Amino acid sequence: MSQPIDWLSRLLEMMPVRGRVELRCLYGAPWQVVYGQGAAGDIVYHVVLNGVAIVNDPDGGSPQRLAAGDILLVPSGAPHTLHDGGGAKPMPATQRRDLNLTISENAGPGERLDMLCGRFTLAPPHDRLLGSYLRSPLIVRGAPHLTSAAPTATRDQLMGLVALMRSETSIKGLGGHAMLNALSAALFTLALRLASESDEVPPGLLALASHPRLAPALTAMFREPAHPWTLPKLADLCHMSRATLARHFQDSLGRSANDLLRDIRMTLAANELKGSTASTAAVAEAAGYRSEAAFQRVFKQNVGLTPAQWRSTWRATNMDT
Repeated sequence: MSQPIDWLSRLLEMMPVRGRVELRCLYGAPWQVVYGQGAAGDIVYHVVLNGVAIVNDPDGGSPQRLAAGDILLVPSGAPHTLHDGGGAKPMPATQRRDLNLTISENAGPGERLDMLCGRFTLAPPHDRLLGSYLRSPLIVRGAPHLTSAAPTATRDQLMGLVALMRSETSIKGLGGHAMLNALSAALFTLALRLASESDEVPPGLLALASHPRLAPALTAMFREPAHPWTLPKLADLCHMSRATLARHFQDSLGRSANDLLRDIRMTLAANELKGSTASTAAVAEAAGYRSEAAFQRVFKQNVGLTPAQWRSTWRATNMDT
């Protein structure tokens, strides 16, 4: 019998996220950091260690202020710009390669910024599936803010992890690169946990997670995705009406419970197709589909390839050379 785990752990087990630190920025104002369009499977992150950074909203909203302890996550490799907020022409920066990452510095005379930059990477088709639930830049307020309702324990854990990352970038110990990448992956999980406990969560899975009454439905779908779940059954688990459950999903997630269940099933199916020799019919059954034809149709609609094409493509690009 498998060990029961929470739904976020199950999600990250299904969709492994690799993390890496790429840059430590040490700037004096005026400064600017510009990111162009990246890969669809990338979630770029910035951790402000000291100082203040202003991030321009790529969707045209008001600029946001990041203080020490805050973390910015930008999904889908979206272009974005961070700057000191003064409006002056930024000082040119130079880069030098340290043992485990790149240090970017300038000679700006103003207020100093210390910031770690990196990215989390999702492999296809998980980039397409998870990307639909993390659509907007997310600011995780690591330092205490008056508007934050996050429990102190989670914030302290995150700040402890950030402090360890900062320390690791300052020393030249063996295994430092591997350590920073492992800490980056843990950063993703802790940042999502803290964001789910905040009052400032954009629509998506984290907003859904902020409704404790919906936890039984989320847990059920992630633990037993092949079960023939219906909206009435899920509503019963949450002790609410079908209409109330549907409204909560739409308001928080922007999609229905059936949409989420389908994406969970497609993720499991994609993993099974690349990790075993099971027939398409067997994979369809394991994903909760009685009809192989229906499974084939839904899989192609969501992944862009038939199950056979997905398995063949994955094996061709991941063969040992």
